[in-house]
Amino acid sequence: MNSIFAADSALMRGLTRIADVMILNLLFVATSLPVVTLGASLTALHFTAMRLAAGESESTSGDYLRSFRQNLRQGTVVLLLHALVVAALAAWYAVIPAFGAPALLELALFALWYVVAFAFASWALYVFPYLARFEGSTRDVLRLSRLISMRHPLATLTMLVVIALAVAVTVLAPQATGYGMLWLLVGFGGVAVVNGGVLARVFGRYASEG
Repeated sequence: MNSIFAADSALMRGLTRIADVMILNLLFVATSLPVVTLGASLTALHFTAMRLAAGESESTSGDYLRSFRQNLRQGTVVLLLHALVVAALAAWYAVIPAFGAPALLELALFALWYVVAFAFASWALYVFPYLARFEGSTRDVLRLSRLISMRHPLATLTMLVVIALAVAVTVLAPQATGYGMLWLLVGFGGVAVVNGGVLARVFGRYASEG
């Protein structure tokens, strides 16, 4: 019985991990409430998640707050650039039906939109994690994260599937997530830690090369 509750037992390690994810989730939700700080919050979320996934974090709150402070300005700039792209995609999607184009052309425009949206989503998966892991100008962060997303299609697809499954469960079976309450407890942190394992392996290759 004592071995089950020992500090290094599987049970205690699992409980500690759950507690870390809950702390991470709480910090992310709290620091994202001003909205304008969402860029820094996403950067800190991924920084801490990657460290947790790699078993390198000694303090979840310490890692998170350090990254949040360090990336507040640059994370906000990156977030604004993302918002501009999302606004452009939304406008494009809204304009297509009103364009009055022939059915075949409209279908082609929608198909092109989905290709561009998928490419943007794949790229966006890496931007804030890259900012969290490496230093560089905003231009370099955007350029290199895009290249990495293209260079690792399997990792990109894996992370997209994880996010899509989490969203699908929330939308199609809301009772399974307590009608959104689970997101406030562990949702954002849990998804970030799962994807953090993928990102840590991808970025580890470039850290060793550098």
